[in-house]
Amino acid sequence: MTLDAQTVVIILVVGLISGWLASFVVGGYGAVRYLVTGLLGAIVGSYLFAALNLRLPIGDPLIAQIVVAAIGAIVLVLLARLVVRT
Repeated sequence: MTLDAQTVVIILVVGLISGWLASFVVGGYGAVRYLVTGLLGAIVGSYLFAALNLRLPIGDPLIAQIVVAAIGAIVLVLLARLVVRT
């Protein structure tokens, strides 16, 4: 699978926005942290939604992916905090 420049930009924007949205719930700051959290959150969120057979009733697939990635980022940060504290 090859990624063209437009696809890479979309992936980065989705990661940045979803990480930024997740920061409102769990805290955090910084564009790099938003991007990393958002990108990893997209993986976690996609896996969770597929495993639980959930679909969001959002008509725009890009917005739906941002929401799924933000939810995944929130889950990821909360799990990371639990692991670090123990």
